[in-house]
Amino acid sequence: MKREVIVVIGAGGIGQAIARRQGIGKTVLLADHNQQTLDAAAETLRAASYRVETRHVDVGSRAAVHALAEAASALGPVLQLINTAGVSPNMASVETILEIDLYGSAVVFEIFRHVIAWGGSGLVVSSMAGHMMRPLPEEDERQLAMSPADALLALPCLQKAAIADPMMAYMVSKRANILRVQAEAVQWGARGARVNAISPGIIVTPLAAHELASPTGDIYRAMVAASPSGRMAPPDEIAVAASFLLGPDAGFITGSDLLIDGGVIAAMRAGKLPSPG
Repeated sequence: MKREVIVVIGAGGIGQAIARRQGIGKTVLLADHNQQTLDAAAETLRAASYRVETRHVDVGSRAAVHALAEAASALGPVLQLINTAGVSPNMASVETILEIDLYGSAVVFEIFRHVIAWGGSGLVVSSMAGHMMRPLPEEDERQLAMSPADALLALPCLQKAAIADPMMAYMVSKRANILRVQAEAVQWGARGARVNAISPGIIVTPLAAHELASPTGDIYRAMVAASPSGRMAPPDEIAVAASFLLGPDAGFITGSDLLIDGGVIAAMRAGKLPSPG
């Protein structure tokens, strides 16, 4: 009898933490675009007695995501899908951010809704950046939520005239993730499955270290200082929340987003931090 399968896209700090928590007694299919990161994460998990398979994937490629879904199905029933893949405003261009963080997330949802097991669940790890901006015009939000993934990047609201810089591309992409899970919840529900989002704040990962060391690092430090919690968080705190949303105790939760930011957005709304949008 084949083991149940947990698919984790993104082998960074948050992806590994979720894999450790969710993968006990199951087959973990770990996927990433960076082969070195993927191999190192798989080795760490195997050393801790997890059963791990790996797959190189570019979420910006429909063909690659489709191949990943087929590989997952061949291993056993796909119980959970966790997508943590993404790039930050200091790592990539507007085009790359929209391709990976927005289009890639939509493609993953679209393809895996056809292979997720009955009673299964999906989760995209988004960002508090999706809460920084005010809602977009109603028609833009409808299109971001409902358009087929392959039509997304042609939407007027994602063209150069509307997306001024990588930070704006990042915020819009994360806003789209939140909107997308609401629409996908209906599609996944037809298979008896659920899908949700988590929007973390500043989590202690290599990606966060890159951001803190960047020219905008002082902005991130100001966010931490102004937040009610006054700290960053380890990836394991995100994994705990993910475990709840993916598991049976959250059986009535689908199409939702959980903001886990230590109160950064609350501080922003209270005027203790400038709002970028």
